[in-house]
Amino acid sequence: MRGAAAAILAAIITVGCGSANGGPPISTSITVFAAASLTDAFKALGAVYQKANAGSTVTFNFAGTPTLVTQIEQGAQADVFASADTTNMDRLKAEGLTSSASPEVFAHNKLEIVVAPNNPKHIAGLADLGKPGVIYISAGPTVPAGKYAAQALADAGVRVTPRSLETDVKSVMSKVQLGEADAGIVYTTDVKAAGGKVAGVEIADQYNVVATYPIACVKDAKNASLAQAFIQFVLSTDGQAILASYGFQKA
Repeated sequence: MRGAAAAILAAIITVGCGSANGGPPISTSITVFAAASLTDAFKALGAVYQKANAGSTVTFNFAGTPTLVTQIEQGAQADVFASADTTNMDRLKAEGLTSSASPEVFAHNKLEIVVAPNNPKHIAGLADLGKPGVIYISAGPTVPAGKYAAQALADAGVRVTPRSLETDVKSVMSKVQLGEADAGIVYTTDVKAAGGKVAGVEIADQYNVVATYPIACVKDAKNASLAQAFIQFVLSTDGQAILASYGFQKA
């Protein structure tokens, strides 16, 4: 994997994605704004990338996708943006805040119900989330995971009001782990990453929603060449293998 990352960097280091001749000096570091559900997988990708490209540094900012969009709109310095949906990426693109004409889809994900270990409420599917005595929480409606969850519930004809609306999918996971909620709808990758701290209940394919993850360089990136090299590594065979090991589906 180190060889692949190094080869990508060598091939693309002079290309860039939005830098201009005579611009500011090129930095040896990049900042990647990524959806919270990408936390573990992107940390692994970043570690491999840095080992292959000695002297380069990847700093991550993980949060709910709309939170990241707002930060970029307000001028936060970012080189790469990885979204958990196309809607928020399209928003930045429409505002002229991405350098890439066509952001690249790099992964897909599916939904899963997260419950406490041993599933004490005996939740077997979406319909059980509306039963009396079940405390259900969700990511907020502008957060991709929350939007997808609402869509799945609507498709299944389940009406349930979340006890709370969280800022990102990791907050949903945390509250279920702490026993502050009985269930939530997250991504399959979140349940996988938590190991035995939680249990997962599959959502039938007819109601499940496939999340699409696009990635792009951010306009005025400090190091457009390294940013593009990182993106190409994410899209490479080795990058895709790392993502798959964390439960993501291929683009």
